[in-house]
Amino acid sequence: QVQLVESGGGLVQPGGSLRLSCAASGFNFGSHAMGWVRRASGKGLEWVSGLNSGGGSTTQADSVKGRFFVSRDNAKNTLYLEMSALKSEDTAVYYCVKYRGPHLHTGLDFASRGQGTQVTVSS
Repeated sequence: QVQLVESGGGLVQPGGSLRLSCAASGFNFGSHAMGWVRRASGKGLEWVSGLNSGGGSTTQADSVKGRFFVSRDNAKNTLYLEMSALKSEDTAVYYCVKYRGPHLHTGLDFASRGQGTQVTVSS
């Protein structure tokens, strides 16, 4: 059974940083592209970032480019999202997602999603 468990969210001031983690289990983590999506209150899901199975290819949404960086440790079955220069509009629940194949994916056609971790950017 696929399990994706996010952690690391919290309250941070504008301009601050956070590091999200996603512990994966129940599947061959190193064989799947992974990513992050988010949902702000009252809005739909928004794709944030993705990377291929090996972690060598990554991409980010324009709204977070240059501020958010996705990475993975396949030995630890863990996905990360380093967030810096946070803005109030980054406030959302952040979800770790698993894609069906190994190649870099963008968008919301993921196979599985975690329960999410809340990130609130406020002074």
